[in-house]
Amino acid sequence: MNGKKKFYLLLGLFQIVLVFIVFFSTNGVVTLVAAQATTLDYYNTATSAILAMSAAISVGASVLGSALAIKTVGTAAISSLAEREESFFKAFLVVALAEALAVYGLIVGILLWTKIPSPPG
Repeated sequence: MNGKKKFYLLLGLFQIVLVFIVFFSTNGVVTLVAAQATTLDYYNTATSAILAMSAAISVGASVLGSALAIKTVGTAAISSLAEREESFFKAFLVVALAEALAVYGLIVGILLWTKIPSPPG
C-alpha cells in the first residue's frame, strides 16, 4: 500500500471515529433518550443535528472540491502562462470559477444553518 492510499484510508477512518464520537457523546446519548420521550421538544430533535451536520458537510465538501480544482487548474494555468503570456485572462477566469465553488458551498451552509430551530426567548 503506497503512501497516498494509506493517507486516504487513515483520513476516512478518522472521519468515522469523529462521527462515532459525535453520535455517542454524552449529549448524543441524551438526545437519543430524549427523543423516545412522549413529549416532543422540537428544538432537541434529530432535525437540528441533521441540519447542523448538513451545513458542515456542504461547507467542507465544497472547500475540498474547490481546493482540488484550484490545485489542478492552477498548475495548468501557470504552465500555460509560461508558454504564452496572453493566456492570462483565460487562466485567471478558470481559477476564479473554481474558487466560486467554495463560495457556493458557504452560501448553502449558511442557508442550512439559518434553518436550525432555536428555542424562543
